[in-house]
Amino acid sequence: MRFFALLLFACSLSVYAQQSAVSTDPARDEAVPASMVQIAVPSHGERLLGVFYLASGAGPHPTAIVMHGFPGYEQNLDIAQAIRRAGWNVLAVHYRGSWGMKGDFSFTHVAEDADAEMAFLRDPAVVAKYRIDPAKIVLVGHSMGGFAVASAAAHDPRVAGVVMISAWNIAGPFLNVPAAGEDAAVAKFVQGQTKNDLSPLVGCTAESLGHEAFRKREELSFFHFAQALATRPILIVTSNDGLARDNDTLFAAIQKAGDKNARTVHMATDHSYSDHRIALEQEILQTLEFVKQH
Repeated sequence: MRFFALLLFACSLSVYAQQSAVSTDPARDEAVPASMVQIAVPSHGERLLGVFYLASGAGPHPTAIVMHGFPGYEQNLDIAQAIRRAGWNVLAVHYRGSWGMKGDFSFTHVAEDADAEMAFLRDPAVVAKYRIDPAKIVLVGHSMGGFAVASAAAHDPRVAGVVMISAWNIAGPFLNVPAAGEDAAVAKFVQGQTKNDLSPLVGCTAESLGHEAFRKREELSFFHFAQALATRPILIVTSNDGLARDNDTLFAAIQKAGDKNARTVHMATDHSYSDHRIALEQEILQTLEFVKQH
């Protein structure tokens, strides 16, 4: 009975800590206060610019990377701040060819840049400078960023956990289309992008991106990563944005591959989780707390 009482108490403290990180600033550490630094992550001859939110205290700290979507108007920096309040460092940068970054934008470059962010956090000099716990790195991605974090985690089995928020299975619509159907499929893809202002992206057009997704449809489908993802905690969050079906299929594949720490949550909201930001942050923090405790 005493064991279960202690377990219940520990769970209560964990829930309180998650809720507190969403709504309450932590006590200031005068010796090593929380801070933000400008950051430049090297990737294939270019620099990915952004911010590194550093948690207070000497650390080492668990660290998250937050990857934005396509083209990236929603940066999800409120999520980054909540994660930092929970005691994590949080890295958030832009991909090549997006938002003023040099180089050309492409889906292939997004996957490469995600790998470059992981390599940056593995650098011993970076680990020491920014007080990183390299055994506790979690990837959080929204929309296209959900694909990016799945790709990076599949390439690095040391990633401790993954959060995919309304992940976009980029090449999903092209998977069963024969080569002769490329032009028609790409035209449909382009039509679907009319809602997006792609002016923050350079070196590409909707047509070029459609052809890239078609011609690389195996590697640009997140179904390809299910087996590799199944070795660690995964949170897949879905909404009423039309992407849930592929996310549910991925979740089923991850479970089938043996992941006992995968879970999924559906929220009745839009693609940006406009009226569910607090609920979204709480779910993410729950997964991060699990990673930190294991």
